[in-house]
Amino acid sequence: MPICPSGHTSGDDQYCDVCGDRIRSAPPAEPGPAVCPHCGTPRSGRFCEADGYDFDTGTIFTVELSIDRAARAVPMVQPPATGGSPSALVAADRDYFASVVAEMGSDASGLTFPPYCPERRVPLSGEQVRIGRRSASRGIVPEIDLGAPPEDPGVSHLHAVLLAQPDGTWNLVDPGSTNGTTVNGGSEPIPVNVPKPMADGDRIHVGAWTTITLSLQEGPS
Repeated sequence: MPICPSGHTSGDDQYCDVCGDRIRSAPPAEPGPAVCPHCGTPRSGRFCEADGYDFDTGTIFTVELSIDRAARAVPMVQPPATGGSPSALVAADRDYFASVVAEMGSDASGLTFPPYCPERRVPLSGEQVRIGRRSASRGIVPEIDLGAPPEDPGVSHLHAVLLAQPDGTWNLVDPGSTNGTTVNGGSEPIPVNVPKPMADGDRIHVGAWTTITLSLQEGPS
């Protein structure tokens, strides 16, 4: 079975179904230590389950905690009582999928567009809305969970975060996803951990085929 750069055995030969890393044809890098050098916890993936140590880079993974602290510092934004709430439309995007396949070339031979993936609308409420795939071991349950069938194999567990701003707007942050986050059909991923202001109608592209379209203007419910 394919093995991803982090050492996981994957049932998918394009993206690791454990951590979301893209599986490349090149030989994997030399494996890191078997236990976390900071706390001694046995390695079960790229990140230490206890303190977030990144076995690939040798650093402590603190981005998620930083986002949580930053979000708590932002006052909660509540929509007017008579208006509709901001929301996000999650859909399988065939055009975006085609661009991913074109970029991957022969590496995308085993990647297929889901035959059935109904659109769903997720309300944007509270101080932050996380985009990713749930992970029981790391305690991640994103508000926009892309781990339900059909699971997008290119999405990291914590792929991106929408942060509410005091003026009612939203910023998008990619905390360091494996395959990056693009916006409005762009080919270049947004910079890691740099807030990007979002506008009504903006499209967020993650994984192999997922596009999230934002509806941020208040209107009749």
